[in-house]
Amino acid sequence: MLNTLMEETREVVAPDLREQYVEAFTWMLLARIVEEKLASLWRAGKIAGGVYLGKGQEAISAAIAVMLKPDDIFGPLIRDQAGRLAFGEPLADVFRNHFGTLTSPSRGRDGNVHRGRPKEGYHSMISHLGSLISVVAGALLARRFQGDTSAIGATCIGDGGTSTGAFHEALNLAAVEKLPLVVVVTNNQYAYSTPNNRQFACRNLVDRAVGYGIEGYSMDGTDLRDCLEVARYATDRARSGHGPQMIVGTCLRLTGHAEHDDASYVDKKLLSRFAGRDCLQIAGSYIQSQQWADQSQIERWKEKAKYEIEEALAKVQREPHSDPKEETWCPYATGVLARTER
Repeated sequence: MLNTLMEETREVVAPDLREQYVEAFTWMLLARIVEEKLASLWRAGKIAGGVYLGKGQEAISAAIAVMLKPDDIFGPLIRDQAGRLAFGEPLADVFRNHFGTLTSPSRGRDGNVHRGRPKEGYHSMISHLGSLISVVAGALLARRFQGDTSAIGATCIGDGGTSTGAFHEALNLAAVEKLPLVVVVTNNQYAYSTPNNRQFACRNLVDRAVGYGIEGYSMDGTDLRDCLEVARYATDRARSGHGPQMIVGTCLRLTGHAEHDDASYVDKKLLSRFAGRDCLQIAGSYIQSQQWADQSQIERWKEKAKYEIEEALAKVQREPHSDPKEETWCPYATGVLARTER
C-alpha cells in the first residue's frame, strides 16, 4: 500500500503530539463557531452571495495548516476556515470579505471565499475545481527561481476537483519539477450533489498518486490524530526533497454545499457510518480521554472563541464598505491599487 513507507518510518506517537493536537483542536473550534455566526448572518440577510461551511472537515484543514511554517505557501479551499485561521488569517478578515468592506484584503472587490494575502504566501482561492494547485506550484517555482528552496506549499481540493483537467495538468507539472507541494484531497463523498460512485471508478483516490509518480497517503478525516500524523509525515517528506505528496482524507460534508442547499440528495445512511462522524466531537472526546483538558476547559475555549468572534464582528461592522461610485475599480495587482495598499 502507498501508506506502507509512512507506517514503517513514522513514530507511533510524535513527541509533540499533545501540543499540536490541542492547537489544532482550538482552531477547529474557532472555525466551527465563526462559521455558525456566518450562517446566522447569511440567514438574516446580512451577507450577499453564498456561505460555504466546513462542518465535518475541520480536522483535515487544521492538521495541514499547523504543519506549515510562516514562510510556506498555502492555498485553501472554500471549506478550509480552520486551516485559514491556523495559517494566520485574522478573524476580522473573515467578516471583512463577507461584508465587502474597504478594509478587506481585496478592498471589497471579490467574493467572500476569494480571499488571501499573496505577499504573505496566503493565496486567494480562484476555483474549487483544481486551479489552485497550479497557483501554488507556480509560487514554488518562483521561489526556486529566486534561489529560495526552504519553503513548501500546500493546497486543498475536493474529491470532485480531482476529475478536472486543471488537477491533472498541475499535478503532472509538480511531479516533473519535483516541487515540495502537498496536495490535500478531502473526499467528503459528494462533488456538490454527485456521489463518489458517479465521479471515479478507482478504488480510492489515493491510487491516482502512483500514476503521477508521487507519494500518496490515506487518512481518516474524522480523526484529528490520524490527520496530524499523516500531515506531519507528508510535509516532512516534501520539505526533505521527496517531491509532491498527495493526501486523501475521508469524511462526510455535514452540511449542504452551501447554506442555500438543504443536502436532500445525501444518502442518510452515510451519517451513521464511520465517515459521518463529527471530527470536532471526536477530537474533544480524545482530549478528555488523554486528560489534556476537561469539559470545563473546553467550555472556556468555546467562550473565548465566541468573545473573539463577537469582538471582531463588532469592529468590522464599523468599517466602511466599498462604493463603486467613488472608487476607481481595478484588479488587485494593478499599479493604482498597489499605490493605495495600506
